[in-house]
Amino acid sequence: MMEQSALLIIDIINDFQFKHGKALAEKTYAICPNIVKLKETMQKKHMPIIYINDHYDLWQADYNKIMDNCRNSLSASIIEALSPEDEDFFLIKPKHSAFFGTALHTLLSQLKVKNLILTGIAGNICVLFTANDAYMREYGLSIPNDAIASADDQDNAYALRMMENVLKADVRSTEMLLSGLFSL
Repeated sequence: MMEQSALLIIDIINDFQFKHGKALAEKTYAICPNIVKLKETMQKKHMPIIYINDHYDLWQADYNKIMDNCRNSLSASIIEALSPEDEDFFLIKPKHSAFFGTALHTLLSQLKVKNLILTGIAGNICVLFTANDAYMREYGLSIPNDAIASADDQDNAYALRMMENVLKADVRSTEMLLSGLFSL
């Protein structure tokens, strides 16, 4: 089953220049090691890694331009830890869900992906909306509870409960997910 999986990294390239941006940047920095661990595992297994990111009014799916635009004191260490690599896929999105107005569903179909591992920010907005749209398209979902972040911890916990209870997502920790899925 997991051979048909893809890792989605949602909005990790971010400038954090908004209300509660500093709090979200701190929480994002804390989840970076878990996303890096997931990404490294997926690379070793030759499984797709797909970045889905806001476009920051550039409207170009050029991650170097978006990283340059977003790099500041809040984001630099996060961008450094989780920069896309040449073999990764990179899509821009116009709204909260990674499916809305993007080629994600077509890409996943071409890659024969049936299961998604969702990571990134904000857990209570873009990750939740993406999870909902994935569920509606009948993808299996894994959303490691220590690989998503929201500005508010209660909002993040509520989003995880919704994704587990309503969208049938596996919300175990990164370590538990990896040991269960890939028997590390």
